[in-house]
Amino acid sequence: MGPALGIVELRSIARGYLTLDAMTKRAEVTVLHAEPVSPGKYWIAITGGEAEVAEAMDAGLLTADSARLDHTMLPGAHDVVLDAVANGVSSKVPLDAIGVLELATMASAVRAADAALKCADVTLVDLHLARGIGGKGYLVVTGNLSDVDAAIDAGLEAAGETALVGREVMANPDASVARASVRRQR
Repeated sequence: MGPALGIVELRSIARGYLTLDAMTKRAEVTVLHAEPVSPGKYWIAITGGEAEVAEAMDAGLLTADSARLDHTMLPGAHDVVLDAVANGVSSKVPLDAIGVLELATMASAVRAADAALKCADVTLVDLHLARGIGGKGYLVVTGNLSDVDAAIDAGLEAAGETALVGREVMANPDASVARASVRRQR
């Protein structure tokens, strides 16, 4: 378990800048991302101690007000999720099953990835947030079929049914699926 991770998604770029200012003035946190993304959204990802991230998130949510699309606060973010949000995912060749969970918001995708990795023995193959996919998020996990299925179920429960865009689990994926799931990383 890593340090805390907080994410705020806003429908307004201008309010995003104001929210970032409020968050970073309230508590000492590290900003992993603070940027506009398509379609005219702004997202902020911060990390630090649990109390500091909670304080910054409180200030951010108050400032974001009705411009908030979604948010998440993970007190003990899984190390792999924290690294994926900060740096992207290192490509791994999928094993005997692949699970894909596509969600309407970035925050729901991060919540889902964290829950999936904490629930079952799976490897995160991809965590794609916002860019080039209309501001959505998706995750791809691999492992044995029962673990992948359990991880995707846990991810969906953490994300919330209302965020679901697509959910697929494939047993014995064809080699082309394995290549496609890691190709974007390069």
